[in-house]
Amino acid sequence: MRYGQIRQYDVANGPGIRTSFFVTGCRHHCPDCFNLDYQDFQAGQVWTPRETAQVIAYLQDPITTGLTILGGEPFEHSRALKEILEDIRAQVQKNIWIYSGFFYEDLLKDPDAQALLDLCDVLVDGPFIKDLKDLSLSFRGSSNQRIIDLKKTSLQGDLVLWTRE
Repeated sequence: MRYGQIRQYDVANGPGIRTSFFVTGCRHHCPDCFNLDYQDFQAGQVWTPRETAQVIAYLQDPITTGLTILGGEPFEHSRALKEILEDIRAQVQKNIWIYSGFFYEDLLKDPDAQALLDLCDVLVDGPFIKDLKDLSLSFRGSSNQRIIDLKKTSLQGDLVLWTRE
């Protein structure tokens, strides 16, 4: 798996002050994608245990409230991300948000994607749609995208949207 960047402090991609990283590689090619450079599967650098350790160190900072994973398309790398998140979860207990151009219901059909979802707390799903772009939305770019509380959805058996508490 390759990544484009790691941000120690990110306030745009989830609530609070977060650490975030952007994987590279995406086949969605949404018109007006905000991250065209990260669609290339060869962009960025190869993820190594060093990057995992760096993210863990960032997350151990008390000011950091959680981790956000974006892309590219994270679910193009479900197996690799699952291993990385297992290492992170073993050392840090903070919430994890993940973004995807796939819809939640489609991700559930893939066992590797499901295993990755099980390690996350919130999924922002759906492709960015230029005609539905809405700058007033928090943590998403177009109105078709949903912010799903994965833990509550799992407990209730029905899709539960995330709300600020």
